[in-house]
Amino acid sequence: MFFLSAKAQTKLVQQTDTLEQGTLLNIIYADRMNFKKDDSLNQFISLAGNVRIKQNNSYFYADSAVLNQKLNMLESFGKVHINDADSIHTYANYLKYLGNDKKAFLKNKVKLTDGKGVLTTNELEYEVSTKIGAYYNGGKVVSGKTVLTSKEAHYYGETKDIYFINKVVLTDPEYIITTDTLLYNTYTNITTFVSSTIIKSGSRTIKTKDGYYDLNKKKAYFGKRPVIEDSSGTLKADEVAIDDSTGKAEFKGNVVYRSKDSTSGYDVIANKVETDTKKGSTRATQSPILILKQGADSVYVRADTFYTAKLSDLIKEKKVPDLRDSVEGKFVEIPVADTDSSSDKFFEAYSNVKIYSDSMQAVGDSLFYSLKDSVFRLFKSPIVWSDENQVTGDTIYLYMQNKKPEKIRVFENALAISHAGSNYYNQVAGKTINGFFVDGKMDSLRCKGSPASSVYYGVDEKGKFFGVNTATSDIIDMYFKEGKTEKVVFRNKLEGVTYPMRQVDHNKIKVKGFQWLNNKRPKSKFEILSY
Repeated sequence: MFFLSAKAQTKLVQQTDTLEQGTLLNIIYADRMNFKKDDSLNQFISLAGNVRIKQNNSYFYADSAVLNQKLNMLESFGKVHINDADSIHTYANYLKYLGNDKKAFLKNKVKLTDGKGVLTTNELEYEVSTKIGAYYNGGKVVSGKTVLTSKEAHYYGETKDIYFINKVVLTDPEYIITTDTLLYNTYTNITTFVSSTIIKSGSRTIKTKDGYYDLNKKKAYFGKRPVIEDSSGTLKADEVAIDDSTGKAEFKGNVVYRSKDSTSGYDVIANKVETDTKKGSTRATQSPILILKQGADSVYVRADTFYTAKLSDLIKEKKVPDLRDSVEGKFVEIPVADTDSSSDKFFEAYSNVKIYSDSMQAVGDSLFYSLKDSVFRLFKSPIVWSDENQVTGDTIYLYMQNKKPEKIRVFENALAISHAGSNYYNQVAGKTINGFFVDGKMDSLRCKGSPASSVYYGVDEKGKFFGVNTATSDIIDMYFKEGKTEKVVFRNKLEGVTYPMRQVDHNKIKVKGFQWLNNKRPKSKFEILSY
């Protein structure tokens, strides 16, 4: 066993007195020591057995070592350990240390730990003064349950940051992240993305170029228009904030959601979307648009706010009337258990609702629509148009099939107007209206009232008006051909008068509540999309 004597220490200091204060490598302990000089006057000290060397607050341990006093350089072998101020510990089987530069080169089973994470590699460069380390031929970092691998990495001990480069893979019990460049902090467990990155979690895949993920708090932010895809659809936005601990997320800026379902697919476009995966709900605001897709005749809907969630959850809370099988067209109550995932969704729209399709247009204050029954429920002064026909009432149910109108039901203050030509309009008004469509065009309607009233303009074989009939009846049926009124049939308690065209004030004979509201009618899908 050998302890360095005071005399030997003095000699070493004298030979290296040109070094800056604090850079000198001092031998603390070794079992055996041997001095040697070569022709260039380099002085080597060979140390063996429980070697301990100090430089400032850094301690070097090894089985054996060679110290070049002139160059202030250390070479260590076997069970190498650097204790850097008790904050960072580095282990290896080989060390070359440049004392003047305070730079270490470690090889063979290298391990670096800062108390939070463990870095392993086969070759590591480490600067003791700055606490910066780097590997260039592959390595791994383990922090708790998180494992990161890469071809290259740079470790910053002061900030606990690790900068991974080239073939980076982060594996966590809930996520797998692959990228070319990634910044990770072992203290905060925050991952920062600075290049194209793919994050997979269950059925969800996120593609981003910018942002961060806090693995502890399970919160994330993504910028530069990330893309999020799962089994139901794909969502894009300028910015995304996700809180996986609560299941909530917020999307901002040109948000576009596209569902994958081929039979009941839909898109949502908005400037702000909020989702809750635990509730299966979505709220879209700031100029939102809903597109119900099917071929060329998609239905475009706009409103101030859209809300969508699971129909099966809503049915548990309250009765949803007139649910039906939209394929068979039968009006039946659907049990919760029968609500399959592809159509288990409803939409609510609030304020300034507008609907456009090639075969039908509508407006209203609010709307309820279910993918299960394909029925638009319009509330508060709704209006529906089809060809030259307009229908209004307090509440309107518009049944769709293959994205075309199939049936219409109007509750309270029902009024149907059909443009007959020029400034003349066929009209029927009552308490309720039930109408039917064929291939998206109005085919017939039945108006009931106490009584119902009508105005009907007759035309001759040449299509010229010969008179106008005003009448009341308990039931009035109106039939259409190619979307235009063809005839009117009265049932029970008919009372009516027919006037020659020039012997009546056409404004005075209009039914109560008459308003031709074509100025409110959406004229094209571009009017909806440019909202």
